[in-house]
Amino acid sequence: MAKKKRSTPPGSNGSAASQTSSGAQGAANPRRAADSAPSGSPSVLQLPTEVLRGDWTVAILALMMFLAPALGVPNELMLQDTLKSIVVSFAALAAGLFFFWNQRNRAQALRWHVLVWLPLLLSVYALGSMAWSHTYLAGVEAIRWFIFTLLVWLGLNTLDRERLPMVAWGIHAGAFVAALWTALQFWADFNFFPQGPNPASTFVNRNFFAEFVVCTLPFSIWLLVRARNSATITLLALTTGFNLVAMFMTGTRSALLALLSLAVVMPVVLWRYRANFAMQRWDAGKRILAVGVLLATVLGLGLIATGNPKLIEENRLEGRGLNALERSFARAKSMTQTEEYTERSFSVRWVMWKATSRIIAQRPLSGVGAGAWEVDIPLYQDAGSQLETDYYVHNEFLQLLAEYGLVGWIFLLGLLAYLVRAAWRTWRLQGSDADNEGALRAVTLAALMAFLIVSNAGFPWRMASTGAMFALALAILAASDARLAQRSWSAASRLPWRPAFSQAGAVVAMVCLALASYITQQAAACESLIVRATKIALLVSQSGDYNNPKWDAQRKEMLQLIKAGTDINPHYRKITPMVADEMAKWGDWTNAVWVWESVLGSRPYVTAIMSNVARGYAQMGQPDKAMAMLERAKQLQPNAPSVRSLEVILLSRNGNEPKAYAMAREDILADRYDYDMVNTGFVLAMRAQDWDLAIKSIELRNKGWPAQKVDGDARLGNAWLAKGDTAKALEYFRSAVAATPPAQRQATLNGIPQNFWSQLP
Repeated sequence: MAKKKRSTPPGSNGSAASQTSSGAQGAANPRRAADSAPSGSPSVLQLPTEVLRGDWTVAILALMMFLAPALGVPNELMLQDTLKSIVVSFAALAAGLFFFWNQRNRAQALRWHVLVWLPLLLSVYALGSMAWSHTYLAGVEAIRWFIFTLLVWLGLNTLDRERLPMVAWGIHAGAFVAALWTALQFWADFNFFPQGPNPASTFVNRNFFAEFVVCTLPFSIWLLVRARNSATITLLALTTGFNLVAMFMTGTRSALLALLSLAVVMPVVLWRYRANFAMQRWDAGKRILAVGVLLATVLGLGLIATGNPKLIEENRLEGRGLNALERSFARAKSMTQTEEYTERSFSVRWVMWKATSRIIAQRPLSGVGAGAWEVDIPLYQDAGSQLETDYYVHNEFLQLLAEYGLVGWIFLLGLLAYLVRAAWRTWRLQGSDADNEGALRAVTLAALMAFLIVSNAGFPWRMASTGAMFALALAILAASDARLAQRSWSAASRLPWRPAFSQAGAVVAMVCLALASYITQQAAACESLIVRATKIALLVSQSGDYNNPKWDAQRKEMLQLIKAGTDINPHYRKITPMVADEMAKWGDWTNAVWVWESVLGSRPYVTAIMSNVARGYAQMGQPDKAMAMLERAKQLQPNAPSVRSLEVILLSRNGNEPKAYAMAREDILADRYDYDMVNTGFVLAMRAQDWDLAIKSIELRNKGWPAQKVDGDARLGNAWLAKGDTAKALEYFRSAVAATPPAQRQATLNGIPQNFWSQLP
C-alpha cells in the first residue's frame, strides 16, 4: 500500500498551503503526492491523477460559467436573471455535493481564507436582519451570499493551476455564446429572447451583458497568449475580437471605461510575465495570425450596420450610430456632454446616490437591512423626488453600505485592503513564485478591476453571471495564496476536517438542492402567473373597448392569475402594479385597489402607489379612506408630483375647486406634473375658462403620453373652439379623426361638436 508523503518538514506546524485543494482521501488508500511548489515554500499536497479524474467540482464550476450567460428564457413567463440564478445556485450546490462526496473519508485539513469570511459575514447579517428589516428581501440576500461563499470556498479548495484553464474556457465560451445572441439581435433583429434595451443577449438589458463581457476579457486574453498551435490561436483571437465587438454594440459606458482601464493594465501584465506565456515562443507567423485575426474581427465586424429597427430609430433620435464602432464612440463621447450630468441618466443616478448617502449618514451602524434599500429609499429622498421605479442604487458600494451598515464597511474595506495587498504581493513575486503564480494572479486582478469599475454604475454583484464570476475570481486568488504559503492576515489557513464533516456537508448539500428545487418551482410559478395576468391586462387595454362583455372571461382569468401569483409571493414589486394600473383604466377600481394594497404591504413607502390607492377609494365613494391615504403620502413626500395631483383631485371632488384649480395652475406652469395633474388641470381650466392653461395641459399630456394623442387632439380642438379660434379647432379635430382606427371612429366623433363632423376626413 502506498504511503502518504509529508507535506511539511518534521516538526512543522503546517501552513494552509501545505493542505490539499480537493479530492477524496480514502481510508484504504491514503496516497498523496506533492504538487510542484514555489521555490522556498512548503509543498502543496496534490491528489493522484486517478483521484483528480473523479473530482467533478471544477468541471461543474466551468459548466456553470458557460451556461449562466449562454442560456436565456425564450418567453416573458420567467425573468432572464431568474433562470441564471437557478443555473448558478444548482451548479454551486451540485459542485458542493460532489466535493463533499469525494472528501467523505478525509481526515486532513482543508483550506480557509479571509475571503471566505467576508461574504459569510454578509450572509449572517442578512439572516439577522430578517428579524427587524424586510424579511423576504433579507432572506433573498442571505441565500445569495451563502451561494457566493460556497463558490469561493469550493474554488479555494479545488482550483489548482492544472484545472484553472478549464474554468477560463468556461468563462470565455459563455461570453462568446452570449455575444453571438447579441450580434444576431444587432444585425438581424433576432428576437428569440425577450429584451429591454436592445441588444441584450440573454440578459434582458444590454448594460448587464456588457458588464459581464468586459470582465471576461482578461481570461480570454490569458487563454490566447497561452495557446501553442495556430488553430487554437485563430479560434481565440476570433472569438475574443467577436466578444469585444458585441460589447461595442451595446454602447455601455461603464464597460467602455473598464475596457479603457484594461487597455492600460493588460499590456503591462503581458510584458511583465511574457516569459511565462507561449506567445514568447511564437514564430512570426503566429504573431501575425493572432494580431491580424483580432484586428480584422474587430474592424470588419465592427463596421457592419445594424438591421434592428429599434436601434435604427434610436440612432435617428439620439445619434448613437448604426454600427458597433460608431455606437461605442458616440456613447464614449456622450460622457463629455454637459446634458449627461444635468438631464440624462447620470443626473438620475446622482439623485439616487445622494439619497443613498443620506441613509449611510443616518444609519451608519445598522444600515436599513439586507436588500431593504428599495423599501426605505423613499424616506431619504429629496423633497419632491420619486425613485420608486428603481430597485437598485446603480452603485454596489453605496448600496452595500446603506443596507449592511458597519458589516458592509468591514466587507468593503476588507476586500479593498486584500486586493491592494494581493496586487502588491503579485508585483513583487520573484523567481519560481512569479513563474508559477504571477501571470494568473495579475490576470485575475485585472478582471476584478474591470468588475469593480462597472460596479460603480450598475449592480453586477446582484446579477447571477457576473456575481458568480466575482466569486470565482476571488477563489482563484485565495487558492493562489494557499500555494504561495506566505504568512499574513491575507494568507490561507487550515480548516480542521473529519470524515463526519464531509458526510454532514453532503447531507446539507442534498437538503439545499431539494430546497432550491422547491424555491425554483415557486419562483417559476409565481412569475408565470403574474406575467400572464399582466399580458391579459395589456391585451384588454390595447383593445380600447375595456368593458365589452367579450373580455369577461379573460378578465376573470386575469384576476385568478394575479391572485394566485400574489398568494405565492406578495413581494413582487416589479410587475404586479402593472395589472392594477390597467384595471384602473377600465374603471375596475375595486380590484385595482386590492392589488396596489398588496404591493404596499411589502413596500409601504411608495407614494405613487399610495396616490393610486387614494384615487381608487375616491372613485369607490370612500372619501375618508382616500384622505387618510393622502395624509400618509404627504407625510413622506408632500411635494411629489403624484401626491400633489392626488390632492388636486380630492380637493375638486370634495367641493374645493378654486383651491384645486390654483394648485393645478401653479404646478403645470412650473412644469411640475404627472399624467393625472395635466388631465385634471385641463378639466379645471376649462371650467374656470382658462383656455391657455387648458391648452398647455393637453399639449404636455400629448408630449409625455403620446398614446393618448387622439383624445388629446380632440380636447385641444374643444379648447381652441372655446377660445374662439375655429380654424385651429378644426385643425385639431381633423388630426384626431385622421389618427383614429376605423373601429373607434365613432368614439372620437362623440368628443367633437356635431356641426364639425361634415368637415372631417
